[in-house]
Parts: sequence; structure tokens; C-alpha cells
Amino acid sequence: MERSSGTEAVAGINKKDKVMAVKSIKRADATIRVKDQKLNALLEITNAINSNVSKEKLFAIYEFVLREQLNIGKLCLYLNEGDWNCALKFGLESNNLAVDVERDLLSITEITEVNSSTHGPFKEFDLVVPVYHKTKPLAYLLIGDLTEEAIMISPIIKHLPFIQTLTNVIAVAVENKNLVEESLRQEGMKKELELASEMQSMLLPSVLPNNERMDIAVFYLSHQQVGGDYYDFIELSEDEFCFCIADVSGKGVSAAILMSNFQANLRVLVHHTASLSELVQVLDKKVMDNAKGEKFITMFVAKYNIKTRILNYVNAGHNPPVLIVGKELSTLNFGCPGLGMVDDLQRIKEGSISIPEGSSLFCYTDGLVETENEQHEEYGTEGLDASLLRHSALKPADLNKSVLSDLKKYKGKTNYPDDIALLSLKFF
Repeated sequence: MERSSGTEAVAGINKKDKVMAVKSIKRADATIRVKDQKLNALLEITNAINSNVSKEKLFAIYEFVLREQLNIGKLCLYLNEGDWNCALKFGLESNNLAVDVERDLLSITEITEVNSSTHGPFKEFDLVVPVYHKTKPLAYLLIGDLTEEAIMISPIIKHLPFIQTLTNVIAVAVENKNLVEESLRQEGMKKELELASEMQSMLLPSVLPNNERMDIAVFYLSHQQVGGDYYDFIELSEDEFCFCIADVSGKGVSAAILMSNFQANLRVLVHHTASLSELVQVLDKKVMDNAKGEKFITMFVAKYNIKTRILNYVNAGHNPPVLIVGKELSTLNFGCPGLGMVDDLQRIKEGSISIPEGSSLFCYTDGLVETENEQHEEYGTEGLDASLLRHSALKPADLNKSVLSDLKKYKGKTNYPDDIALLSLKFF
């Protein structure tokens, strides 16, 4: 029997070693290429984020890495952008997924295998990859179409830490973008509100009479940058003028817009209606048309004749103004429901009173009496009446300041709940 020489044996061993070495080098090269791809992917994403590219561009890079480089066949990415949204999906048979994030995913805190053979919400998927920042869920990545019979030996599994990291980077970048966009939106809205506030203040009368026959003073505190309270003074003739105080239900821009429209109508109609009752009826129809029943306006409107000293008024659901004669107080209540509350105002009671010399009229909106103290007790008409009696002899501007000072002491550290408008008149 022939025996191989020692030289031949060594050559055989060396040949095997060479083959194994070549395979090892190829595996190492493949590993390096994959690592390079991962590093390049992270670098590209980072550069894109630093360049402030759009979310669409970020998702395109993300999809390319997962789909083309890691060979993921099916994917759906849910991001928390205030609400949970499907930010990216590909390779799916159905566009309408049955996954409900709050119901199906929020309980998943680690990479979890799901049964893709079922007809439940995960029927197209094999894995759920959650992405958290501390205890806050940022994203859920659903992966499907893993071709191996056993998921745990799929090549995708070894890439899961990288996939999770890459998804985390994307999720945080999108969240930061949304925060920046929201900040810019709020800054833009702030500027718009500042402009609206300036425009609104321009609509209010800037010059009010202060002479030997009449003294008028006003005050306006907006709960927000723009508000729904309103006052006005309109000269009708040398001896007659109209004044008004009003309040739109609600607050903010929508209330301010409705009030601006109301003011424009009032200033035109007051010159073309025969009586206050007719004026209020027409204004009610205008409010109904503009507010569509969603808002209403309370209003006190009056005409005063300096020669006759007669004041005619209609109180349309507003806080009754207080007439101060010496140390006696009375309220002006005659009128009707607020504008926009009913379809058609039919019965309007128009009040008419003679104004004594030296008397004052204090008009206000409900933010004044609805302000609460630290015990959650409203200031109310009782608190207002007490303040008016204490300061009844003051001029209108000083009367307003004194009432507000009393209110501030009463409320303590609590905030004002609503806009406050004051309109005070002194009749000489």
C-alpha cells in the first residue's frame, strides 16, 4: 500500500488553509463593506439633518438604506408627531393597514416577533421595532417579508441594532423639525396677533369729549392679544351722540373679527336708522348672518341729547350700566336678548331717562364682575356697587382707575378670566 509523502500532506493542509483564509478574507471584506455602508448611511443622514433638508428627503435616504442596502422587503414606520402617523411604508399589499398604534403597539417596549400568518393587524409583518427616548415612545417600525423560515436566523436580525439606531436618529430629527416649524408658526401667529391687536386698537375711538358738558373715559384690558370687548363713541350732531359697549361670546381672533364687523355695521347703520330699536333689529340680523348661530354679542347702546338731557337706550343682554346720582345707584335694564341669540328680535323695550346734572354712568363688560378671588368667589355686582359708592364723586378716568384698583385687591394672585372694558361718563 502506497503512502503519501509528508510533503504532499503539508501541501494538502496548506491548500485547505488557503481556501479557508480566502473565505475568511471575503467574510471580513463583506463585514467591512456592511459596516462602511452603515457608517456612510449615518453620515449621509447626519449631513442631511445639518443641511436642514426636508422630512421627505430624510425619509428617502432612510428608505434607500433599508430597502436597497439591507434588503428589507416590507416596512411601515409610525412616528409620534403629536398624533401617531404612518410616515413611511413600502412593499405592502394593502394601503389601508389595520394597525392602531395606541391599541396594538404602545405596550411593546422591545423588539418583538409577530405572527405574519394571521389576519390581524400584523398580517404583513414579522417584527416590531420600538424606538424610545427614555420612557417616551418616538416611533414603531414594522418589518415584513423576511424570507428565512426561522426569523431568528434571518440576515436582518444582525442589523436590528443599527436599524433601531437609524430610526431613532430619523425620529428625533423629525421631532426637532416639527418643534422648529411649530415655533416658527407660533412666532408668525404672534406677529399676526400683534398686528391684529394694533388694528383693533385703531378701531376704538381715540378722542373722547372732555368739556364743560361731558366727560368720558375708557379702559380696555384684553385677556389675550386680541379680544372681543368693544366700546365706541359716535357724534351724531352738535347736540346728540351715540355710545356703545359690547361683548362677543368667546375670546381670541374669531371674537375680534366678529366684533370688527359689528363695529363697521354699527357706525354705518346708526346714521340710517330711525330709532335704537330699528338699529338693534338690523344689527341682530347682521350678527346672525355672520356668526351662523355660533356666537352672539351682548350690547348696551344709547343716544344722549345734551340739550334735552334725555338718554334713550337699549340693553341687548348686556351687564346693566350703573347710573350714579349722588349716593344712589340704579341700573339700565330695558332692552332685549343679546344679538344673535334668537332668529328675529320682535319685542325690544327701549328705555328713556332724564339725566340729572352731576350724575355719572358706569358701563362695563362681564370680565369685571366675573373676576374671582383666591377663594373662587366672584367680585360680582355687589363688589362693584360698593366700589362705585366709595368713588362716586370722582371724574370718569379716576373712577375707572379706582374700580380697577379695588378689583385688583379683591382678586389677589388670581388671573383675570376675560376681557374687561370700562366706559364711564360724567354729565355736567
